[in-house]
Amino acid sequence: MRTICLLGGTGFIGKYLASRLVKNGWRVKVLTRQRERHRELLVLPTLELVTTDMYDQTQLNNSLVGSEAVINLVGILNENGNDGAGFRRAHVELPQKLITACQVNRIQRVLHISALNAEAQTGNSHYLRTKGEGEDLLHAAKDLQVTSFRPAVMFGEDDSLFNRFASLLRVPSYLFMLPSANAQLAPVWVEDVVVAMLQALAEPKHIGQRYCLCGPQIYTLQALVQYLAQLMEVKRLIIPLGDNWSQLVARIMEWVPGKPYSIDNYLSAQVPSICSENDFAKFGMAPHAIEAVMPKYFSPLAGKSLMYSQWRCYAGR
Repeated sequence: MRTICLLGGTGFIGKYLASRLVKNGWRVKVLTRQRERHRELLVLPTLELVTTDMYDQTQLNNSLVGSEAVINLVGILNENGNDGAGFRRAHVELPQKLITACQVNRIQRVLHISALNAEAQTGNSHYLRTKGEGEDLLHAAKDLQVTSFRPAVMFGEDDSLFNRFASLLRVPSYLFMLPSANAQLAPVWVEDVVVAMLQALAEPKHIGQRYCLCGPQIYTLQALVQYLAQLMEVKRLIIPLGDNWSQLVARIMEWVPGKPYSIDNYLSAQVPSICSENDFAKFGMAPHAIEAVMPKYFSPLAGKSLMYSQWRCYAGR
């Protein structure tokens, strides 16, 4: 049985990808620091949770032994500080360690989740610059066969987009102040991204490519929040905040536990998260619309599932 190793496999996209890989006949190794927190993954018959500090080069080297391919899903939306060091550690230093570990173990095939608008030199934020730098490092690495994916913000049952706003909408208040309300997004269903990744893993023609993946429709952030409120049957007057107020809210929210919004988030939102060319077409796919997926998670009848997803979002699960 072929073995594949997932870095960041306990996160949002990881559970979808791990399940599909197991169904496709792979033995899946998921690296994690806290094995006991993710035992729900062990229901997958050929999945193994491996306790590993991925930032320790020796441990990472040892954890990749016997793997035929590696998928890097590691990414953070915010850091503890505000100087970019946390982003650099997750998005640049870890890919560099991954390159070394792959070379030590003679692993060639690597799939990598980057981000739409990731650019090492010109990215608007620490997030976008470090995502771009890590992506470039992997593609330039000797002896690696890399495919990277640049998805727009992803949505699904346990996402950090809709679930976070759903939690805020449930707070009793007639007014809802929304920073970066005019930010443009083309959210993409996580399951569509996973299907594209599995195709890339199976077909050598995708080696060396970088794919931008978006949903079929462009929205403003305000339109998405209004749609979510409609699904939840919650009446709120959504007040869009201008740039100055959005920056002020970002600075204040950086001090809130969990940092739900930050200056770096604000800066990332200044660039439309949309595709000039949607590369799903190269996989023969038509991505699903939000309206075809999200009602089953966020209608009033889905209340228990919604509350559970929100708890997981804030707990970092």
